[in-house]
Amino acid sequence: MRVVVVGAGIAGLTAAAALVRDGHDVVVLESRRQSTGGAGISLWPNALAALDWIGLGDAVRSQSARVGGGALRWRDGTWIRKPPPGALAAAAGEELAVILRGTLHEVLASALPTDSVRTGVAVQTVRTVGREAVVTLADGAQMRADLVVGADGTHSRIARGFNDRLSSRYAGYTAWRGVADISIDPDLAGEMIGPRSQFGAVPLPAGRTYWFATAQAPEAAVFDDERAEVARVGRGWPEPVDAVIAATPSSALMRHDLYDRPVARRWHDGRAVIIGDAAHPMRPHLGQGGCQAIEDSVVLAAALRTSAGPEDALQLFHDVRRRRVRRVVRESQMIGRIVNAPQTLFWGRVIRVSRILPDRILLRHLCDIAGRDAFTRQLAPVRSAR
Repeated sequence: MRVVVVGAGIAGLTAAAALVRDGHDVVVLESRRQSTGGAGISLWPNALAALDWIGLGDAVRSQSARVGGGALRWRDGTWIRKPPPGALAAAAGEELAVILRGTLHEVLASALPTDSVRTGVAVQTVRTVGREAVVTLADGAQMRADLVVGADGTHSRIARGFNDRLSSRYAGYTAWRGVADISIDPDLAGEMIGPRSQFGAVPLPAGRTYWFATAQAPEAAVFDDERAEVARVGRGWPEPVDAVIAATPSSALMRHDLYDRPVARRWHDGRAVIIGDAAHPMRPHLGQGGCQAIEDSVVLAAALRTSAGPEDALQLFHDVRRRRVRRVVRESQMIGRIVNAPQTLFWGRVIRVSRILPDRILLRHLCDIAGRDAFTRQLAPVRSAR
């Protein structure tokens, strides 16, 4: 099939790689001139299992640092939860892979034919005419394809073409992400939480560290010095917060406000389908935004491979993915609301309950979301469609 993928982020490039692997003729359109960038990303075992399915898992692992997950401290340094070494790998199938987003983009793009990604090309509309999708570009030019995959993010034009009321609402807090030019003690890798704020830090290859922070702030706030502001937010937090902020060049620090947007009611229309943030944006607290986009991409390719035609494949993709994604979106949102709630009796109870629950219970729940099996069991209904 001729496939146009709109968006060259993680979702779009993964979808393109999966579809090229199955023999489809794919072109990726990206409105930005520079489609790479960003800080780091933690890929959980579910995403790595999906990448294995399209032959890219080992290439990603070779460019990543490997860490366990689930370690959590209070802002005074007290451990809330610290799973023993190897516990996550034993339960979920393997450890997390932490990689620079730009490096992940390069690995995904390496699986595509030369010049298949076109930057600086904005899509205005997509409509289905008979058995074709007609893509109208910002300059008025048109392209025709058998399928259009909308991977154009939270503010997706493709999603809004067949969904009403996809308005976004500010979540009440902002997020920093950075890459520090120092390494950290692996025993301190993980997340730290406090009332209305959160920090996390994990190792990257080459002695660097990916870190993130969230804090309440007015919508669209402007700070004269971003590093000074996040350092103020992190003042008094345990190591390695101060050290990683100080070792982060301004060029490797970014911030964006967090928004909630409903999961799209319709994921496909005619010969167009949406994936990743275009279909289901989510807050970052489970580390599953990029991971779920990767799952979308691989399940979509598998559905196209096993179904009688594109329309059947898109419906199968929707049916397999929607229930799982809605659960992850809801849980990510719930964690964000708890972290950013006032320090009330409710907050204290949540922390105490987390500390007394056995590791095996929390690990089982985490694996149900982010373990290798969480991805692979979705392939059973896809295979049965043959």
